[in-house]
Amino acid sequence: MPTRRGLAASVLAAALTFATAPGARAGNPFDSGPIADFMNIFREQAIPRETVAWKGAEKPGTVVVSTSQRRLFYVLPGGQAVRYGVGVGRQGFSWSGQKAVTMKKEWPDWRPPAQMLARRPDLPRFMAGGQDNPLGARAMYLGSTLYRIHGSNEPETMGAAVSSGCIRMTNKDVVDLYDRVKVGTKVVVRN
Repeated sequence: MPTRRGLAASVLAAALTFATAPGARAGNPFDSGPIADFMNIFREQAIPRETVAWKGAEKPGTVVVSTSQRRLFYVLPGGQAVRYGVGVGRQGFSWSGQKAVTMKKEWPDWRPPAQMLARRPDLPRFMAGGQDNPLGARAMYLGSTLYRIHGSNEPETMGAAVSSGCIRMTNKDVVDLYDRVKVGTKVVVRN
């Protein structure tokens, strides 16, 4: 019978083998990719994800963001939804409307848009995907806008109005949502 130490060593060896396989991202395997995804599972959630009753008119598979509640709902069949805590746009950067997920990326690179660089010229022009990247573990791009639903390296900002309009989630939650949504998924953002 395998011991805990033996099992942990086997999992780590398998993950390192996968992380160094051809096509894997170069760099620290604990920074992005399957090992980082695994490590994020154990991070504590300030606002726990939960399944709740859903009475809205949206069809299953729809994402609904309530900026006033600072929650994101993924509508399930049978009058239920998965509810996640999120960070939303701060004063002057909040928005509402309907978009669709047009692209999805795992451990995305970050290039701050020109508007953000004008406000914050101290920002880097490029950051490779990884734990320190502001987009976190996953990003779902919304229509032709600069907005995304993405992970965050600042889990303490969940439940706050802090972003430049993007919807932030913990890395643990954004991986869960990313696995549920497809390109074309309808996203409704409302106050």
